[in-house]
Amino acid sequence: MELQDPKMNGALPGGAVDYRQEREGFLPSQSPAPGRKPTQFMDFEGKTSFGMSVFNLSNAIMGSGILGLAYAMAHTGVLFFLALLLCIALLSSYSIHLLLTCAGVVGIRAYEQLGQRALGPAGKVVVAAVICLHNVGAMSSYLFIIKSELPLVIGTFLDMDPEGDWYLKGNLLIIIVSVLIILPLALMRHLGYLGYTSGLSLTCMLFFLISVIYKKFQLGCAMGRNETAAENKSAPSLLTQGLNTSCEAQMFTADSQMFYTVPIMAFAFVCHPEVLPIYTELYRPSKRRMQAVANVSIGAMFCMYGLTATFGYLTFYSSVEAEMLHMYSQQDLLILCVRLAVLLAVTLTVPVVLFPIRRALQQLLFPSKAFSWPRHVAIALILLVLVNVLVICVPTIRDIFGVIGSTSAPSLIFILPSIFYLRIIPSDVEPLYSWPKIQALCFGVLGVLFMAISLGFMFANWATGQSHVSGH
Repeated sequence: MELQDPKMNGALPGGAVDYRQEREGFLPSQSPAPGRKPTQFMDFEGKTSFGMSVFNLSNAIMGSGILGLAYAMAHTGVLFFLALLLCIALLSSYSIHLLLTCAGVVGIRAYEQLGQRALGPAGKVVVAAVICLHNVGAMSSYLFIIKSELPLVIGTFLDMDPEGDWYLKGNLLIIIVSVLIILPLALMRHLGYLGYTSGLSLTCMLFFLISVIYKKFQLGCAMGRNETAAENKSAPSLLTQGLNTSCEAQMFTADSQMFYTVPIMAFAFVCHPEVLPIYTELYRPSKRRMQAVANVSIGAMFCMYGLTATFGYLTFYSSVEAEMLHMYSQQDLLILCVRLAVLLAVTLTVPVVLFPIRRALQQLLFPSKAFSWPRHVAIALILLVLVNVLVICVPTIRDIFGVIGSTSAPSLIFILPSIFYLRIIPSDVEPLYSWPKIQALCFGVLGVLFMAISLGFMFANWATGQSHVSGH
């Protein structure tokens, strides 16, 4: 059975609708016609285990923004922060449910193809463009961390001045890391092969979390007696923000910075471009099995985010910086190891983020072509060269991709999945005024509000000359 006509919307001849795919997941891999090569999306059976799929999706969720979550908690309060984080985690899970339901109904394996089924050729182009912009921004943020932090870490370990030696320059180091580590991993044919590196990346972030918890009990009230706070140049300005600077946790609070931190929390669970590629490569794929992968990944990241933010905040309270690692003594050997672990984690995340971009480009430019190693390698090389050039040559790229992130993230999480659901699910099965479609419509409206609020406060931030937290 093949449901590939965009006009059918999942309908079978005679007007009947086959919803077995919604229960069973994607359509089985189809055998190619005699004399034709298999397409790049149907030339293998999914072999990635449940655990490896969880590692890959969790790694896709985990972003550099985890370093700023304690700062977000300082401007929202402990209970308010955790409540917001839980709501966003549940909304992200619901968004993935919409994607998997649409994919199961029409038997489609790619985000871009869902866009074509829902909105025609223009929808395919829009979805591919949003995925590419968002993930290029994420890759750039990871390489920026490598560029700024790796010279400091190496220089401290070797007791050398990172500004004095040419081989410790950030621009050179990101090129070396890209060539020696990121490129070989990005040349893997299937995303499932990165499950092991994703597991290592998550282990590094778990080490980061354990170290934050340990430091809380070692330092006690850091603002009361720790010299690192006194050394911090920005500490005096924190006293003017009207926040509690004593060692007393605030359960609920609100200030002007809250409106900058909430969107960052909202985007902390962006992994939607990776969901369908991971679903495709999942062993014994089904909608229920993939939803379980998503729920486990989101639940694990919710726990990691919540614990990191809570213990980071309870160490430095209202004086915590946007980059929490900067609050600790830079000569602390444990913190140096933590910074090295974070660098390894973001490095190993880049290939996972690159896969959806390559897949979007292949769907857009070569939709019916069989797999080709030269094309596969060329796209990876071009993407890495482009991102390296951006990171090296454009000093204000963070603000540029701040705008991209404020538009692409709500589109991927809220707006596009709701549009897919409203357009793909036939109205004779679920009328427009049915509760599931009303939920999807409200979900899309929420995404539009998130986009408007994020862009509004970002432009207001620029107008006043202030800075704010950013991160994937």
